[in-house]
Amino acid sequence: MAESVVTFLVGKVKSLLEGEVNLLSGIQAQVKDMVNELERIQAFLRVADAREDGDPQLKVWVKQVREVAHEMEDALDKFRLSYSNDPLRGFRTSLKKLTCIIKKWKACHEIAADIEGLNSKVRSLRERRDAYNLVGEAGSASSRRIGQRQFGQGDALLLEAADLVAIREPKKQLIELLMKHEPGRQVLSVVGMGGLGKTTLVKQVYEDPKVKKHFKVHAWITVSQSVNMNQFLRLMIHNIFQVIQKPPEEEVDSMDNNQLRERIKKLLQQSRYLIVLDDLWHIDAWDVINHSIPNNKLGSRVMLTTRNHAVAHASCLGKQGMIYLLEPLSVEESRSLLYKKTFQADSCPPNLKSICDCILSKCGGLPLAIVAIGAVLAAKDKRIVDEWTAICTSIGAEIQENDHLDNMKKLLYLSFSDLPYQLKSCFLYLSIFPDLYRIERMRLIRLWLAEGFLIEMEGKTPEEVAESYLKELWDRSLIQAAEIATDGRVKSYRIHNVLREIVISKSKEQNFAAIEKEKDIVWPEKVRRLSIVNSVQNVQKKRTPSTLRSLLIFGVEGSLSDFSIPKLFPIGLQLLTVLDLQGAHIEVFPKEVVKLVLLRFLSLRGSKVKQIPTSIKKLRYLQTLDLKHSHVVELPAEILNLKQLRHLLVYRYEVESYARFNSKYGVKVPAGICGLENLQKLCKIEANQDNGALMADLERLTQLRRLGILKLREEDGLALCLSIQKMKNLRALSVSSGEKEGTIDLSHISCAPEFLQRLYLTGRLENLPHWISSLQNLVRLFLKWSRLKEDPVVHLQRLPNLVHLELLQVYDGESLHFEAGGFPNLKLLGIDKLEELQLVKIDKGAEGIVS
Repeated sequence: MAESVVTFLVGKVKSLLEGEVNLLSGIQAQVKDMVNELERIQAFLRVADAREDGDPQLKVWVKQVREVAHEMEDALDKFRLSYSNDPLRGFRTSLKKLTCIIKKWKACHEIAADIEGLNSKVRSLRERRDAYNLVGEAGSASSRRIGQRQFGQGDALLLEAADLVAIREPKKQLIELLMKHEPGRQVLSVVGMGGLGKTTLVKQVYEDPKVKKHFKVHAWITVSQSVNMNQFLRLMIHNIFQVIQKPPEEEVDSMDNNQLRERIKKLLQQSRYLIVLDDLWHIDAWDVINHSIPNNKLGSRVMLTTRNHAVAHASCLGKQGMIYLLEPLSVEESRSLLYKKTFQADSCPPNLKSICDCILSKCGGLPLAIVAIGAVLAAKDKRIVDEWTAICTSIGAEIQENDHLDNMKKLLYLSFSDLPYQLKSCFLYLSIFPDLYRIERMRLIRLWLAEGFLIEMEGKTPEEVAESYLKELWDRSLIQAAEIATDGRVKSYRIHNVLREIVISKSKEQNFAAIEKEKDIVWPEKVRRLSIVNSVQNVQKKRTPSTLRSLLIFGVEGSLSDFSIPKLFPIGLQLLTVLDLQGAHIEVFPKEVVKLVLLRFLSLRGSKVKQIPTSIKKLRYLQTLDLKHSHVVELPAEILNLKQLRHLLVYRYEVESYARFNSKYGVKVPAGICGLENLQKLCKIEANQDNGALMADLERLTQLRRLGILKLREEDGLALCLSIQKMKNLRALSVSSGEKEGTIDLSHISCAPEFLQRLYLTGRLENLPHWISSLQNLVRLFLKWSRLKEDPVVHLQRLPNLVHLELLQVYDGESLHFEAGGFPNLKLLGIDKLEELQLVKIDKGAEGIVS
């Protein structure tokens, strides 16, 4: 965690040195010295971050590094603030100019003193670091591996077979998969989040008499989080010798990895074997093991358990593997397990039933959590209901403080500690969202971007880097899909309740974020992120830190109608970079917001704000301006000053029926909007202005991933087509005419964006644009009120990856023809209001399309 903070700071300072040379003139030498000092301890932090939990002294040192990095960031940003005012011009007096110059001179001297003091702190920390004598010691890393592996071996079987109330059917399925007649070596991966009982289930399969009899050689090896491959291969050989009842060869202990692999192959080559690899974490470990185990065509099998979907898929490439996804328990199964562990019965006392249901909702079907909490409840007096209620309402505190839950906490915490440093901050960020909250994918990506969590990767946009982070968190079973679009995209995520409590605990420990939900919650001294849930009344009675960087508000109703930053935060929020007021009941743009000149993310989504002030130009670092579902219908010309803007969302829906034409409302944008060349998303702009100049000017936005156009006139179609051809990165395009009978002319595209995945066309089409049938990556297509004369299905059914097709009043002809082999991947087809349709012809082999 400290490494990610320092890495972000180093990158930020370097970009300042490159991009704002004039700003830092006079203190460049000191700033460079600061960067050098930070880089000297940066490499060490990766080891320190991983080891701090087992070393209290080191933990204090890492905390101090993190705090100094935060102080440096604050000092630099305060200095930037002093230079952020517009230059004085015109009638402003020389005296005012002189005052401004004096203020900047004073700020320059203050930052110089601050940096010198902070550099001294960093040097002191570096000197203290040397006292640990940890850098470069091979033993330190290996000792960590051994310790982790011992924990994994000791605690992987925290669940007994009896704890898996639904074990019978999964066990039967796994045994059938293992013993089915297939001579080639096959891999069976059991995958799921920690605490589901993967190890317990596989152990039951492994020890089944039928399985033992079927496989001549069988070995169980726990791989665990960090593994020394030489030790692992030697352990594997010793296990095999033990099974075949021969003493191990003495020279095994002196073999290198290649010799060990060859020895394993020789030992297994003539036998039908079953090798279980328990708790496999990383693909590179699988690669080494995979090349050690022969494919002897005798029906041999490899089973592995893993939390990581990527590992499961890597081990099962081709036809030689199967993935078994272990799911959480159902509500009934969870209830049965809890009652069994708590009351040693199949039922519970009536006065405790609602409390037990509450606790089960927190456990989310995770057997390990249910068993561990059940053991705690079993020791409680059933007559003292308050004790039971306390566990339900403060399960996070219970996890942290109750020794009976310590093993569960350690097992689940392994998933966090194994994360790459750049993902730890991203994962901790999930703690700011309320319990059971659906976290919208793009909202999270934009927040990560504003927070500076995304490490630059060559050839990828920051948004693509964020997508890769989300995939890795999902692969590692740390997040779950909450909502999936019809084309397979994950629209929102959630985090398991028990895992969330552990993340919140880690967040508090590292002073990462605070959640204001209840009156008695105490904020950390220098909280940097604040999440306000349900009410702002408690905030007004508390001391507010001046170092706050992010403020997010959830579920606050009428109390925000007169939102005022000075009222809530009297000492100001000058350093704020994220302000998320989504869903707030605000009717007027808060005037104090434009004073937050360091803002990179501003959301008024779902508010009733109607107008954006011209002073928005002050927010020159803004990357995301989210006004979706607000009442803003026009943007001021001053929006053009926001040169770093990447995501501009200004539209709303009023959906009474999916068949209503005028259900979308966009925004009028000023001439020159296309000068914001960093834009990734621009939705939805009204095209009926500037006599078509706007549509032609769109060609400058070559980085666009998503574009939404409303009220397109037929005569502007050519200009829009020429612009779209230059948008090589476009993934989603939505175009609508101004009236239901209005024609949209998109026939002039000769080379459509290759990676276009989603296309929405609303309005009359003279002909189906020829280029649509060439879109190899198109997964979603909506055509509405097209009124085509020719059957569109003929041209669309060869689209290889189309998953969702909607056709509303799209065709005035009498027949549709679905050919055999057409729409190979279509999963959802909607057809409505084809009033002239008389006949639908479905060839043999195409029946599945309309079944």
